[in-house]
Amino acid sequence: ALGRGETKYTPESGLLALRKAISAKLKNENSVEYAPEQIVVSNGAKHSLSLVFMTLCNTGDEVIIPSPYWLSYPEMVKVAGGNPIFVPCDEKENYKLTPGKLESAITSGSKILLLNSPSNPTGCAYTGEELRELCALAVKKGLYIVSDEIYEKMIYDGMSHVSPSSFSEEIYEKTVIVNGFSKAFSMTGWRLGYIAAPLKIAKAVAALQSHTSSAPNTFAQYGAIAALEGGNDCVNQMVMEFQKRRDYIYQRITSIGKMTCCKPQGAFYIFPSIKAYGMSSVDLCMKLLESEGIAVIPGKSFGSDVNIRFSYACSMDTIREGMDKLEKFFAGL
Repeated sequence: ALGRGETKYTPESGLLALRKAISAKLKNENSVEYAPEQIVVSNGAKHSLSLVFMTLCNTGDEVIIPSPYWLSYPEMVKVAGGNPIFVPCDEKENYKLTPGKLESAITSGSKILLLNSPSNPTGCAYTGEELRELCALAVKKGLYIVSDEIYEKMIYDGMSHVSPSSFSEEIYEKTVIVNGFSKAFSMTGWRLGYIAAPLKIAKAVAALQSHTSSAPNTFAQYGAIAALEGGNDCVNQMVMEFQKRRDYIYQRITSIGKMTCCKPQGAFYIFPSIKAYGMSSVDLCMKLLESEGIAVIPGKSFGSDVNIRFSYACSMDTIREGMDKLEKFFAGL
């Protein structure tokens, strides 16, 4: 694309060829139909999420966020003028939101239910039936659903990803799908994400984007077309390797000390509980770094100060070395 001089502006929603490719992907893989006019390509899924919150939120509108959550969600909501409402989810329920907890969190000010499956940081993934119940309740109460599906292809043990807008026309009309190319295609630096939404919402997001960033990177969009047209063989191979790493790191962590841990069903994170050690996540992470040279993320950043987050998006050799050092560290506590 660069060699052809594809460096000029594209339409604010992105190249029509790319939006057509995304439309075909959504139909073939997710069983949902969106016309190209209902798709807006942006500068990464984070940008897409930010645009959606700025489009849907009025000042003070409540956005319900299951906790633990990806650390950027509440900041995006606050920048958009919204009010993040956290719903703590239990380890014994794989950190997944339940209909009962959702109903208790809904107020007259509730505007959006934010769902992320598979999840960063927990790795949990909702079944189709679990999602259907949550979405039916949300729509019944008049909420929009923002479905962050960036890890959709990274799902294990025979589970299948389900997009909420596939459930019914009523849910479709209240759902915004957010996805991108960073995770499934390892295109992190290309900065391309997209939304698929009811036409009215898509037009509003496109208008906002036109006034804030004009359009997504032109030549990167041609790379995204190639990724979508290239098939899923390389993606499937990557997911198989991630599952091997998941199995290994889960086995190692659950055999160490007093940590407890849910087995991740997707993404490439594992989120063990350190509650039994009586330390804050920040203190424990600092001790790990200073003592063993292991860098992990405090759960406090994700709304849970009794957890720490590991990523297994690294080589098996690195994981083995890290787990050996982790075992040594906890043996000394």
